[in-house]
Amino acid sequence: MAVPRNSIRSFLVNAKSALHTAIQKSQKVTLVIGNESADLDSLTSSLLYAYIRSSTPTPNAFTPLYIPVTNIPAADVDIRPEFLKVLSHANLESQHLITLDDLPDLSSIGSQLPPYNTKWVLVDHNALQGALGSIYSGRVQGAIDHHEDEGKVPRDTGDEPRMITKAGSCTSLVTEYCAKPWDGLSSSAQSSGAAHGQDDASGVVDDSAVSALWDAQIAKLALASIVVDTANLQSKDKVTDHDEYAVKYLEAKIMAAPQVSRDFDRGKFYKEINAAKKDIGSLPLRDILRKDYKQWTEGKLDLGVSSVVRPIEFLLEKAKEETQDKSMQEAFLAAIEHFAQERNLQIYGIMTISTSASGDFQRELLVWSFTPEAKQAAQKFSENAAQELGLEDWHSSDGTSLDDVERDEKWRKAWWQRKVQHSRKRVAPLLRQAMS
Repeated sequence: MAVPRNSIRSFLVNAKSALHTAIQKSQKVTLVIGNESADLDSLTSSLLYAYIRSSTPTPNAFTPLYIPVTNIPAADVDIRPEFLKVLSHANLESQHLITLDDLPDLSSIGSQLPPYNTKWVLVDHNALQGALGSIYSGRVQGAIDHHEDEGKVPRDTGDEPRMITKAGSCTSLVTEYCAKPWDGLSSSAQSSGAAHGQDDASGVVDDSAVSALWDAQIAKLALASIVVDTANLQSKDKVTDHDEYAVKYLEAKIMAAPQVSRDFDRGKFYKEINAAKKDIGSLPLRDILRKDYKQWTEGKLDLGVSSVVRPIEFLLEKAKEETQDKSMQEAFLAAIEHFAQERNLQIYGIMTISTSASGDFQRELLVWSFTPEAKQAAQKFSENAAQELGLEDWHSSDGTSLDDVERDEKWRKAWWQRKVQHSRKRVAPLLRQAMS
């Protein structure tokens, strides 16, 4: 039986309560989770998939309710200003999200939420990592993703999708997959009166108008990720047919709701969300580094990569502000080495994006290895990836270099990455290949 149609806000309130009950009473749960960097694309992919699938489950569904989990603690939501901005467009606040804090403590998660009681669907990644992966990887039974296929998701996923293909945004793929059931849901709600009553704080009481409003709210959530990830469909290196279809589809949902469409302009919407994403000036350096962070293990080596929406020189200045008794370079290097040590990393990378004075999109890459084996892998990456990524020696505006390639154990180098079409989706696999 489908979960009754409701707003995304009411859906999340009910889903959070249902999750807590399922844990307490050892009931089955279906969880939809994005990757551990928990960026905007992971957030909206999980929300959209869980919302539509809960209202249109298959006859053999593990559970009728799909619960979207944001793959970070609740406290980390506040270091993602773009989350707060996007959520406001759907009458949501941070406390409505279901986070890792809503799962049992990791020390007892296997017993309080036993694997056999769970089914996991991955969005924006296709390999469950970390502590969750060590317990539940065998319960992954579906994935929609735009990263390289790691071969961890079963070929036969039954009623759930195994959709791993190139797209600028994973949310585009989720939108495309959910379009048909979503349209059926909207039509059914409008014709049957299933969307009844007054939506939260909307002032709307007409059945068809309520359904259209709910559609528009979730459509704006989904659209936010796509326009940010594709530069409002202007990034030629990222945009695919999936993205163009999704934007057209979602805009139609938005325009069908007069109370939303009257003030909607996609260009302004993109600038609003993108500005929020880049608004990291008030964050401490440590929070900036962990805001969009992913980690992998290859053999005996652990790799972490932070993606930052400001240039390295911004990070240098931020470090100096926080540590007055050190030079800018010393403060920065001490801070990022400490960040890597906290996570027991043997290799740590920072990728930055920014806009040059002439308005050109640019990328920087810093890689630091901390053991002899990791040093060998980092040097191998430097040699093998230089041409593909267009790596050129980096230095600051005053000529300062961050390189340290002379020591016996450690090795560190920074580059301009001139082949700017390659994001972490490509750089991280190249690093991992060098580690294996």
